[in-house]
Amino acid sequence: MAKRGGFSGMGMPGNMNNLMKQAQKMQKQMEENQKALEEKVFTASAGGGAVEVEISGKREILKVKLDEEVVDPEDIEMLEDLIVAAANEALRMVEEETSSSMAKFTGGLGGLGGGFPF
Repeated sequence: MAKRGGFSGMGMPGNMNNLMKQAQKMQKQMEENQKALEEKVFTASAGGGAVEVEISGKREILKVKLDEEVVDPEDIEMLEDLIVAAANEALRMVEEETSSSMAKFTGGLGGLGGGFPF
């Protein structure tokens, strides 16, 4: 009686090995890419450069620089707003760079049954 459906098993292990090697290579490249992103520094400013914030690719604030003229004891709220604006812009820059960088890896994977969650 002949088998119906299924695979004979011939040729499949080689294809699976190639697929696994490609997946491992891609994972290594993604890890290297992530490490490079984490080492980058993103700088954004607000108030015409009066407030400057540096954030790492790990999304950690590294430095806040304030021009003297923006430090007004009578208007602390404005200074707070400028710091928040600069920090949010730097975070947006990190996110944009991360998304752009990851698109190199995920761009062609959408057709594999729903793609990947990253």
